Amino acid sequence: MAFVDRLIMEFDTALRSMVGGAHAHRPMPGSNGYPVDQLDTADREHAAGLMRVNHVGEVCAQALYQAQKLVARKGEIQQMLSDSAQEEMDHLAWCEIRLKELGSHTSYLNPIWYAGSFAIGIMAGLAGDKWSLGFVAETEKQVEHHLESHLHNLPQQDHRSRAIVDQMREDEIEHGRAAISAGGEPLPEPIKKIMQAVSTLMTKTAYRI
Repeated sequence: MAFVDRLIMEFDTALRSMVGGAHAHRPMPGSNGYPVDQLDTADREHAAGLMRVNHVGEVCAQALYQAQKLVARKGEIQQMLSDSAQEEMDHLAWCEIRLKELGSHTSYLNPIWYAGSFAIGIMAGLAGDKWSLGFVAETEKQVEHHLESHLHNLPQQDHRSRAIVDQMREDEIEHGRAAISAGGEPLPEPIKKIMQAVSTLMTKTAYRI
């Protein structure tokens, strides 16, 4: 694929991530068999806040994967990142749809989340493929734990959101395994701690804004 064509595709991905319109290749989990809304106002607002956080996580994932893919040294690693990014795009679309069902909105700070994550992805990629993949693996591990906490915190009767989060969690586990299998190296503990701190800040902000 020509470099200009790649840039156009990356720009399209960035726009869909920041302003909406993501397309899923897989059906949305929980879309059949569960009523669209059986939540009271407080539960609906809480579920929306959590799903907005999840949507922001997917915005960041798109930026990270697209950036790392641009600077990856090996074609097979570029393909692995591209495959994972497509599943993350499914997550992005599912969260966006669910937020609309809940009568809520995506984060107003999505352009900032995307730009910051893209810059981090470039730095991780430039550090070399093994560290870039290690960054993917650690990111997915932290996201897995984050999604597990949401399964505990989402209203029990919100079956639609819970089905989405559960499928996202399974996909993130596989993405992390793929990164390790491709040669990812464990990150130093200080880097992991910084990542956790950034994630905590993002989560608290995105829940409301």
